Order: sequence, then C-alpha cells, then structure tokens
Amino acid sequence: MKIIDSQQKDIITELKRIINRGENATEEVAAVVKEVVERVRKEGDPAVIEYTEKFDRVSLNLKDIRVSLEEIKDAYTRVDKKKVDALKLAAQNIRAFHEKQKISSWVSQEADGVILGQLARPIRSAGIYVPGGKACYPSSVLMNVIPARVAGVEQLIMCSPVPGGSMNPYILVAADIAGVSEIYKIGGAQAIAAMAYGTATIPRVDKIVGPGNIYVATAKRYVFGQVDIDMIAGPSEILVIADQSADPEFVASDLLSQAEHDELASSILVTPSRQLAEKVDAEVERQLANLARKEIARKAIDRFGAIVLVDGLQEAAEVSNAIAPEHLELAVEKPFELLGLIKNAGAIFLGHYTPESVGDYIAGPNHVLPTGGTARFFSPLSTDSFMKKSSLIFYTREGLDRVGEAVMQIADVEGLEAHGNTIRVRMARK
Repeated sequence: MKIIDSQQKDIITELKRIINRGENATEEVAAVVKEVVERVRKEGDPAVIEYTEKFDRVSLNLKDIRVSLEEIKDAYTRVDKKKVDALKLAAQNIRAFHEKQKISSWVSQEADGVILGQLARPIRSAGIYVPGGKACYPSSVLMNVIPARVAGVEQLIMCSPVPGGSMNPYILVAADIAGVSEIYKIGGAQAIAAMAYGTATIPRVDKIVGPGNIYVATAKRYVFGQVDIDMIAGPSEILVIADQSADPEFVASDLLSQAEHDELASSILVTPSRQLAEKVDAEVERQLANLARKEIARKAIDRFGAIVLVDGLQEAAEVSNAIAPEHLELAVEKPFELLGLIKNAGAIFLGHYTPESVGDYIAGPNHVLPTGGTARFFSPLSTDSFMKKSSLIFYTREGLDRVGEAVMQIADVEGLEAHGNTIRVRMARK
C-alpha cells in the first residue's frame, strides 16, 4: 500500500482523489436512463418486459414477473440451515436495534389557548432494490426491509434482476424473514421507474431504497421528487485509525474486507506509528495472495488504498473527519477517549475486537451508510427514513388575540395582505 506522510504537499490532492472516486453518470448513461424511465412511465408493463429482455437477456411474461409463494418455499429447500439461522439471528438483532430508534407523536400545551405538537406517521409503501449481478447480498435485504417494517410501512415491494433466470434462494429467504410484501423479477432503471410511477402489475411506492449500479443510481436521482430515495450510494470504504496497540494482522484483514467488494472500494489506514504502517503493509500483501477475490481486492488496494502517517491520534481524527468515511474503525488502546474527537463517520467500530464485518451482518445497526464524504451531512438508513412528520397547531380565540398583531405586522412586511386579513376578519368578530 502507498505510505503517505501527512506533511507531504500532495496529501490533500491524493485524499480528494480517493474520496471522489465514485462513478459519475456520463451523458450516455443519463440518456439511456431518461429513455427507460420515460417509456416505463408512459407505457408501463410492456416497457418493463422489453427492457428486462434487452438488458438482462431474460424473457418474462406478466404471469411470471412476480415471485410466487411456491418459489419462496422452494428457496428454503435450496439453502443451508446454518446460514438461514445466521440470517434469522441477524434479523433479530437488526429489529431490536431499530425498535430503539422509533419516534412518537407528541402534543404540548405551550400557553393558555395554544396547543402545539408533532404527528409522526410511517409512509404507506416503500420499494426495495436488491442488486442481482456480481454478488448476493441477503444482509442488505434485511437492512433495508426491517427498519421499514419497524416504522410501520404497510407495503414493501422488492425488485431484483434475474440475469440467470432465477433469483438467488438466500435473497428470497432473507426477504421472507424480513417481511417483504411482494417480490418482482426485474432490475435496472426499469425497476426504479416501475416502483416510482407504478404499472398495472407493479405498485407505485412512496420511497425507494437500496444500492445498485450506475444506471440504478442515476434512475433513483432522476425520479427523486416523484418519490423519496435513501441516498445515492457510492463505492464502499473503510478508514482505520490505529496506534501501537493494534495487531497488524487484524488491521490488514479489516482493510481487505472492503477492498474485496469491488475495484472502486477504498481502504485507508491512519496511524502515528511507522512501524505499524510497515507491518500492516506487509500483512496486506500476505493476506491478499490467499483471497478468493484477490484480483478485485488488488485493484482496489493499488488504486484507492493508502496508509497515512500522522503526528498523533488528534491529527488522525482530523484526517478522518475530513474524509468522513463510511466505516471508521478505532483500533486504538483507548477507543472511547478518541471517540469524542470524531465528527463525521457513517458507522464507528471501537476497539480491537469489533471488525467492520460484525456491523455489516450481525450487530444490529444499519449497514446502509453514507459514502464518498457524505457522512458530513447524511446518516445511516433508519426507522426515521420511513417516517414523515406533520406539525399540529391549535389556537383558541384568546390565544390568537395575543399574537394576531404580530402576525399582521410580519404579513405587512412581506406585502401579503390576504395573510394579514385572515387575522383581521377573526379579530373583528365579537
């Protein structure tokens, strides 16, 4: 891995290059997505079927497009029981964590004749997009669906492509465990458009969540406003802050856990110890040689991997805050003391025995996290992501009398006479 001293002049340029490594939609991609989305919006199911055959090379008819109960039952016969038990444990922990996030409506008497409050309600429906290309991610099904269920969303629609003609059985089992309402065998921009606008077969939803390729991400951006979306997810990333107490083997394995995702993944170590830096560098090479996905991991490490040498842990925290990583590990002797310096991160893993993978799969907090520096202003997916709030306002005549003059004065400043008149006509009544 490239070892960079924090005092080097080009460190800011190098870190910016890594942070901004995500794919951006080209004009060609944007044009394809616009065509697909607009045709699905206007033509519905026929356009969905046509694009599924064109892009996924799968011929489906409307009778086959929805996954049947028989297919879900059959999926249970094609999976390993131990793996299903692990998914059930993960679901239990995810549900328990997100139950703690639930918000409630409230009402408060602010003064005589004035009652204010907030009404919290779940959205009616949500669409879950699940990739079906390079890899199988049942954990993402759990992470996207369970918070919505905890929030109280009634209808959960899942779409996933089936380029091989059938859906991965672990995806179907995870969807069943999490409580998906309906599953459809479509992917790409056509699936996003179908969920955003609705077709005769696929219901329209209020929000779309879940990762996807550049066409899916561009389609989500295109339909935003017609529906809500979670975020535009970029490539995965990890940043590890480590001191002399860290085990080089542990740190190297954690860096590689992200590098194996895809060629655009980023793995960064920030440490005040040159000795640790050199040991981790050597350990990454040793472990990399034995990985099943070593070609992918090698490209990621070579292009977007780095070890940054700093003067101390305070500077390490400053570097991390500037990067705002998706996953941040504090592999230091006193992680809770360092935690106070951390301002920007999607998920924070504390100590030597809390690898990022435990958060990805089993701990309970959501693994749908902001990437590409957006942890500066975005949060992980949560039950809040599937809630909406309405303000409650109640005034009696006496309450309105106390503030009516102020309302009219502000309306006068803004030149909105009718606004002021809503007060005048009420105050004129005896």
